[in-house]
Amino acid sequence: QVQLVESGGGSVQAGGSLRLSCAASGYTTSTLTMAWFRQAPGKEREGVAAIATGGGGASTYVADSVKGRFTISQDNAKNSVSLQMNSLKPEDTAMYYCAASTDRWYLGRGIPGETFFDYWGQGTQVTVSS
Repeated sequence: QVQLVESGGGSVQAGGSLRLSCAASGYTTSTLTMAWFRQAPGKEREGVAAIATGGGGASTYVADSVKGRFTISQDNAKNSVSLQMNSLKPEDTAMYYCAASTDRWYLGRGIPGETFFDYWGQGTQVTVSS
């Protein structure tokens, strides 16, 4: 079993920054495929960024909608994954979820869909005002 706990959400003005963290227990994050998803009211959940560690080190993938603004990273010492969000826009407002899978995924194919992930955090709200 993997337990995931997100933190770092909040309210910020457009152009500001937030850093989300996802602390994992039960598994070492470097053995997991992990991702951040978000869901805005009335919209489907979408993958934002993903990270997986293979023989060559960690690979990441960031969705086009946030590329150049969001960065996903892994802290092995803290067994956590973070999402650094810069230049935030009102359309980034959503509930953000951390997800994990014990299965491997080749991130060259993009972010896996929701059904790939077996474990989810409770979510953390991000609100960006204009």
